[in-house]
Amino acid sequence: MPESITHDSLLYAVYFAPRGKKRLLNLGHQIGQRYLDPMDKLIGVIGGAGSGKSLLINGMFPGLELTNDDAGINIRPLPLLAHAEDGEFISHTYHVDIRFEMAFTPVYQLADAVKEAVSHGRRVVIEHFELIYPLLQINAEVLIGLGEEVILTRPNIFGPLPEEISKIVFKSLNYRRMAHTAEDLTEMVIRKELGFSGILQHDDVKHGFVMEFLEKPGFDPAWIEQRVADYIQQDLDIQYGDEGHISIGAISIPCTGPRIHVRNTGEVKNFQLIKEFKYEPISKLYLLVGLVGADRPVNLADLNDLSL
Repeated sequence: MPESITHDSLLYAVYFAPRGKKRLLNLGHQIGQRYLDPMDKLIGVIGGAGSGKSLLINGMFPGLELTNDDAGINIRPLPLLAHAEDGEFISHTYHVDIRFEMAFTPVYQLADAVKEAVSHGRRVVIEHFELIYPLLQINAEVLIGLGEEVILTRPNIFGPLPEEISKIVFKSLNYRRMAHTAEDLTEMVIRKELGFSGILQHDDVKHGFVMEFLEKPGFDPAWIEQRVADYIQQDLDIQYGDEGHISIGAISIPCTGPRIHVRNTGEVKNFQLIKEFKYEPISKLYLLVGLVGADRPVNLADLNDLSL
């Protein structure tokens, strides 16, 4: 009987990092179903502030109580530390945000608690895993990085190491922030200035975004591009409003990923819209493509070329 292929054969899995809450939760759920083993003890998550680490973890582990302050949560004493001190680990899975906890506890003490929990057969999910690894010296069984893309790997003794993943995701995260800001500006112009409400849904492309339409819109992408460029040049501050809104200057707009933005519109570099609507014959949708951070002629066939 041939040997079955499991996730133990996995080297890398790469996904576009979605920008909305629901999509991040759904991706986390998919990752949990496809790549986690019930016996995994150490899960490392790497990514900058606002990259969506906590939401992805919520999707992977529904019901897990996170201990950082992303939603005003600040659990004290930290369950992982308290149970390590007692020598009684009453939970199956623990969460710890290393960057957050460093304000309260030395990293070596956190590392000792993680080792103790793992030795007792418990699972520990660690945000900012790269900060504890030098003292822990145990690589995660599943290592996840969030930047412009979500990179998932099951390391072995040859790597990859957390430092390698962090170099990739911290460098690429700004593309995701720029793209999301440009996407919201584009939608704001289409909806508020043109009164057009026919955007069906959003999708992703490397260093950019995609808007999908059931019918080919009658507006000119070049005009939209110029209006968005006007907002970019105004250096308008972008502020978190609530979980469903941001403000751009004095304008409040709906947003499904309000934490994933640059600080002001002037930080969006080399924004451009593809000047033609791309027709997708299987879904029968018309696509409007926006790009950031690349000052070069665009070939539509090369948008997701990994070498670019």
